[in-house]
Amino acid sequence: MRRREFIMLAGGAAAAWPLAARAQQAAMPVVGFLSSRSSGETANLVGTFLRGLGETGQVDGQNVAIEYRWAEGQPDRLPALAADLVRRRVAVISATGGPASGLAAQQATSTIPIVFIGSDPVRLGFVTNLNRPGGNMTGVNVFLQEMEGKRLGLLRELLPNAPLIVALLNPNDPDIDIQLRDLNEGARILGQQIHVLRASSQRDIDSAFASLSALKPAGLLVGANPFFNSRREQIVTLASHYRIPAIYEVREFAVAGGLMSYGTSLPDAYRQVGIYTGRILKGEKPADLPVMQATKFEFVINLKVAKALGLEVPGTLSARADEIIE
Repeated sequence: MRRREFIMLAGGAAAAWPLAARAQQAAMPVVGFLSSRSSGETANLVGTFLRGLGETGQVDGQNVAIEYRWAEGQPDRLPALAADLVRRRVAVISATGGPASGLAAQQATSTIPIVFIGSDPVRLGFVTNLNRPGGNMTGVNVFLQEMEGKRLGLLRELLPNAPLIVALLNPNDPDIDIQLRDLNEGARILGQQIHVLRASSQRDIDSAFASLSALKPAGLLVGANPFFNSRREQIVTLASHYRIPAIYEVREFAVAGGLMSYGTSLPDAYRQVGIYTGRILKGEKPADLPVMQATKFEFVINLKVAKALGLEVPGTLSARADEIIE
């Protein structure tokens, strides 16, 4: 082969490599990861989602690409974010961070598979049947909003003589009716007086805590809500400032300096979402994948916070904790 022909052939091959790489990348399926939360405070959950995805042989950057869309605690941004993922023709939408993400994805598409995290998905209209979803949606039922009565009972066990307990709920949560029903039923069984405060913005949270001075409650229950999760540093700091014993929905609050938490293990739920997302990428249909029921729950007590509040945690309560932070 003459030198000039060799150079032209080598040059042509070199030019073809980027084209081949781009073609391979273009053929790689894309997962749309939609969340009402922010990337910073969800990093550990994304890690468990990727772990679940990896259990099905799907690895980000190798045989699947992920497009992340974060609402940053502003659920009104979700419809536009979901619509953007649909325009990009993603293969699957993993709708996380609460039911609002699932609702936005559902409104954006009836054909692209959606894997959600939510409570009571039949009532929300995500699926018609838990065992046979029947449409383009399946996911994980986490029961978070259905545990307010249980959380109230744990707080009352710590504060047996509490004349009043305040509950902080987000009026914009699609599951607020479930929360109120569960909370009122729990209060009725315990004979506990409760007062509900509502907050859907950072300013609302500040105002709600400011009202505690007049209400003088013995304790606070912070309802399950993705927006509250995104503002957990603010909420935990205010609870400390007002010296109010509080119980929250997930472990992250107790780690951040909250007194107690009880609820579904979110890392485990996100791992399950990753597994279902991977299975759909490999050809299974959402209609045939039963909605998974969360089975891992965590009760966490921060003894350092209890001591700072001058509280003695009963042995019967600490014995049931899955984790004690000292």
